[in-house]
Amino acid sequence: MGGMSEKPPARVEVVCPCCQSKLVIDTRLAAVLTHTPPPKAAPSVDIDDATRILADQAQRREDKFRESWEAESKKEDVLARKFEEALKKAKEQPAERPVRDFDL
Repeated sequence: MGGMSEKPPARVEVVCPCCQSKLVIDTRLAAVLTHTPPPKAAPSVDIDDATRILADQAQRREDKFRESWEAESKKEDVLARKFEEALKKAKEQPAERPVRDFDL
């Protein structure tokens, strides 16, 4: 009978089996009090890999800059062409009065 009268502890520390994070749970409130994420392992990178990674990143930056430069240089032409198309469309279609809720 002694085992039945024991109260559960007010807080329980648990380690998550999936991610190894530590949780402190209040059993009376049934709520997680604290969450400590697992320590992240430092990636093992060889020096040769590091130089290759840096070169790849530099090439990607250069490619993105070039694409941005080309898009910016064409921007004025694109906007002018869009304006011409919208003006042409506006001239082809007669101006109609918009239908308002009040008119229905």
